[in-house]
Amino acid sequence: MRYSFIGKNINISDRFKEKIAAKLDRISKLFPEETEAVVTLSKIKLDNKIEVTVKLPKRILRAEVTKNDMNAAIDEVVDVLESQMTRYKRRLIDRTRHDASFAEELHAFESIDEQYQEEGGLNISRTKRFTVKPMDAEEAVMQMEMLGHSFFVFRNAHSDAINVVYKRKDGSYGLIDPEE
Repeated sequence: MRYSFIGKNINISDRFKEKIAAKLDRISKLFPEETEAVVTLSKIKLDNKIEVTVKLPKRILRAEVTKNDMNAAIDEVVDVLESQMTRYKRRLIDRTRHDASFAEELHAFESIDEQYQEEGGLNISRTKRFTVKPMDAEEAVMQMEMLGHSFFVFRNAHSDAINVVYKRKDGSYGLIDPEE
């Protein structure tokens, strides 16, 4: 596993980078060898925030924790990533039983388991670009949960239209499907 460190309002010493890498190495056996993790550390008033984004071949896992103690935040973010990855693998196994197209994605993890805009006067502060991949709504909900977001944009594999799934206040999910 490769690590990239970004510090916002904080200087990250080499010793501290090694300490974070050692804690993340605890779960590195769950991921493919070529996996890259981006670790962002920031200081906001009295709180310390750590955000870890792990890019998998077809997915992105993300965990973010804000605490007073940076060591406690690091431990918690590792726990969150570990639970996300185990849940992701479990869902892949379940989905492979129903749909053979997920077998290829699951196969990438089998060897690992064996080893153990600023526009119109608006102030747009951040722009993200990503590839919109064809998938069904259920898979989009799974990806949204893995990212920890409240919505997810995807291309519907059946209609080839851009759709959005979102989490409702009552805990259920909604789907926005534009009319043609």
